[in-house]
Order: sequence, then structure tokens, then C-alpha cells
Amino acid sequence: MIEKTTLCANRIRKITGSFAFIEHRFLRDRFFQSLTHHELSLYLFLVLVGDRKGLSYYSYDKICTLLRISVDEYILARNALIDKDLIAFDGRLFQVLSLPHHPAMSPPRALKTKNEMEKHGLAAINSLIARSLKEVDHGL
Repeated sequence: MIEKTTLCANRIRKITGSFAFIEHRFLRDRFFQSLTHHELSLYLFLVLVGDRKGLSYYSYDKICTLLRISVDEYILARNALIDKDLIAFDGRLFQVLSLPHHPAMSPPRALKTKNEMEKHGLAAINSLIARSLKEVDHGL
């Protein structure tokens, strides 16, 4: 076991005023890993601004401004958090929910760029398919 000592004794955190928390299970049970950057940003924001029941009512334009994301990115992140059973939203009010038993993992996304395909060894296959299609298209 690693022995821990404070690094800055004059800067130890204290709970004063309101307080937000995230269960350690969020990291341990891979909820953190299951979220995209925008989903994680929105989730952490909602945890920070929520009251003791997890309720908050920030507008989408204020959230987008504070998180520096577009409306489309906000909507995707919000809907993903709802689908992953981490938040509830009624059109004006958010609630951060207690964690479900297991995280909902997003399906792996398809490779889109040539660099990604090369990185995963798929460039040769992609090239062969493209050449084959050109040959068929040209009647060869």
C-alpha cells in the first residue's frame, strides 16, 4: 500500500457551502470510460450545478456557452446520457440519476479517415475494394 502524505498542507480541500460528488463506482465500474468527451463534460457540469437531488435547470444556450460546444454536440451528448440512464430531462429540468448497475457502452464507431484505416491495417483492403469497383465500373 502506498503511504500518502499531503503535498500542499495549506491547500487541503474543505467542504464549504454546496457540495457535488461522484461515486467512486463511476470510475471503477467504467462509466467514465463509457462516455465521449462531450458526454463527460455535460455529465460533470450537471453534477456540479445540481442540487442535493441532482436537479438543475440551465438552458441549452448557457450550457453550450459554458462547455464551449455547439447545439448539435449538446443534443447528442444530452440524448446519449439519457439513453445511458445517467440523467433525466423533461424539456426544462435536468436530474442526475443514481448510477445504474452497469454502464451502457457505445458501439465502436466506424473508421472514417485514411489515417485511421492505415493505423488499423485496413488501407490495403480499402484500396483493393476501391480498385475492384473501378474495374467493374469501367467494364474490365
